[in-house]
Amino acid sequence: MSASTTLQRLARLAALLSLFLPIGIRSAEAGLPELLERLKPSIVAIGTFQKTRAPPFVFRGTGFAVEDGTIIATAAHVLPDVVATDKGETLLVLIRVPGRADPQPREAKSIAVDKEHDVALLKIAGPPLPAVALGSSDGVRDGQGVAFTGFPFGTSLGFYPVTHRGVIASIAPVALPRSTARELDSHTIQSLKANPFSLFQLDATAYPGHSGSPLFDLDSGEILGVVNMGFLKSTKDSAIGQPSGISFAVPARFLQDLLRESR
Repeated sequence: MSASTTLQRLARLAALLSLFLPIGIRSAEAGLPELLERLKPSIVAIGTFQKTRAPPFVFRGTGFAVEDGTIIATAAHVLPDVVATDKGETLLVLIRVPGRADPQPREAKSIAVDKEHDVALLKIAGPPLPAVALGSSDGVRDGQGVAFTGFPFGTSLGFYPVTHRGVIASIAPVALPRSTARELDSHTIQSLKANPFSLFQLDATAYPGHSGSPLFDLDSGEILGVVNMGFLKSTKDSAIGQPSGISFAVPARFLQDLLRESR
């Protein structure tokens, strides 16, 4: 048998085997680059800016444009508890501008925060960004293909959104941990008992700066959730070289509820 004949048979076999791949996997593999072309212009970096500080911009997390393009969705814990406006500190987002190497800064203000479900909304100044489409998170299933895009290590490596792909590993009712016992007031405790909610556990590792990133469906590109946190076994610095956490996302329905309440 000649080498060319062998290669032809292997090519036919590979083509035949591809027919047995699930349609969703094939379409997701083929469509992810196109999805990212649509989604990346909506992704922003969120932080605070103070001219007299070194560095002036302190990165806090990722966000993405929704609604009319001037509303930025993120995780509530990305936002600072207090912005020192009396010292010239402002809340700022950085956006990508086609043809420019450096990101464009835009002032922002917090307009709605849901600490219980860890989602928040900002309003930015200036022209609108391309907004993403929010999907229904109620029909999400275990094993569903997803991805998320954000700034895992802030802007220290340049202003380049990074995408991680995986599946929904589990959907389980949980209560988000609070950073201090003082945050567990009686109202919060009773609310968590009466209204437990589920998080999407992901098999892709979210790094520190991914908080607030959009979790999207690999087929449709619709946003299914907001990346919430990763339980890391060691420090933030060690996580860069040795990621070893479990990552979660808050279902998009809580973000949609917050959008309705803020109108």
